[in-house]
Amino acid sequence: MSEFPNLTVIDHPLIRHKLAVLRARETSKKTFRELVDEIAMLMGYEVTKDLRLEPVEIDTPLEHTRAWMVGGKKLTLVPILRAGLGMVEGMLRLMPSVRVGHIGLYRDHVPLRPVDYYFKLPPDAEARDFFVLDPMLATGGSAGAAVTALKREGATRVRLVCLVAAPEGVRRMLQEHPDVQLFTAALDRELNEHGYILPGLGDAGDRLFGTR
Repeated sequence: MSEFPNLTVIDHPLIRHKLAVLRARETSKKTFRELVDEIAMLMGYEVTKDLRLEPVEIDTPLEHTRAWMVGGKKLTLVPILRAGLGMVEGMLRLMPSVRVGHIGLYRDHVPLRPVDYYFKLPPDAEARDFFVLDPMLATGGSAGAAVTALKREGATRVRLVCLVAAPEGVRRMLQEHPDVQLFTAALDRELNEHGYILPGLGDAGDRLFGTR
């Protein structure tokens, strides 16, 4: 999109179908969790399509040949607690050997600012490719704070993966972190006066863990 050069909308028919069910008010907690997991896995193919490859020599049952494997292998998933946890297993099925860090942030609903309470990463942040996971990019405050924290530890390669995004959040990320590529399954219309995405899918954390 010309307005948002930092944004990739993954517009696959299966993702669109699953996202429609995810949005529905009557969708159960169990189905909601399963869909978040499935959509994250499907998005993972697009999010990782430009990972660096390196040649390797292997023996098949018939002959010796050259093949290709992901180079470096210092890949790290970083869910933003708590809703980001729902996306981890889907991504891990694609990349079972990656490390998983955690960033604990919550949004203060009065000033709509992120408050951090937990931060844990594997070592060598400067050598890693980070995939920040959060189902919703609303104001961009939590995502921006998470990326800032990663960069403070030395991270230079960061991507943000979310299920739905608001233009306000995408715009803020472009202003604060223009080097970070965003991936989403849908760019929604706007935020309401309470900072919720419209049409959105409600509070992803509450729907994942049954706390609404």
